[in-house]
Amino acid sequence: MIEFVKAGTSDAIVINSISKRSFDSDIEVGARCKGGPPGYMSVQFHTKMARTNHLYKLLAEGLIIGAAILFMDGDRLDIGRIFISPEYHRTGYGVYMMQEIEQMFPAVKEIYLDTPIWNIRTNSFYQKLGYTEYKRDSEFVYYTKIL
Repeated sequence: MIEFVKAGTSDAIVINSISKRSFDSDIEVGARCKGGPPGYMSVQFHTKMARTNHLYKLLAEGLIIGAAILFMDGDRLDIGRIFISPEYHRTGYGVYMMQEIEQMFPAVKEIYLDTPIWNIRTNSFYQKLGYTEYKRDSEFVYYTKIL
């Protein structure tokens, strides 16, 4: 069984480990070195995101295999980040998580997210899911999807 639900503070350690492994694996898809967005390997950061109701977890057979950090603002949803444990990349779990995100907030009219220009995996993933680029700068591509 697969579920996408809010994470609690007790999930922060496991989610932090998955975040670190997932973002560090980006070296395989264009990153110059291992690393990730601010707080990607901070238990304190993930605990704060859970405490403030922004952290969600993806469960497969009861095990946490991924997570997302989401921010609602009226009818707008910003996806701060999503990540899946590397051993589950390219298995459909990311598509499932994005579909759940799009459906679980019925008041949302538009979703926003960004991803590094160099990340060939995430850029093709978001485009495949119907997200359209609305701007880019020297580091990031910014996507949106109107629901």
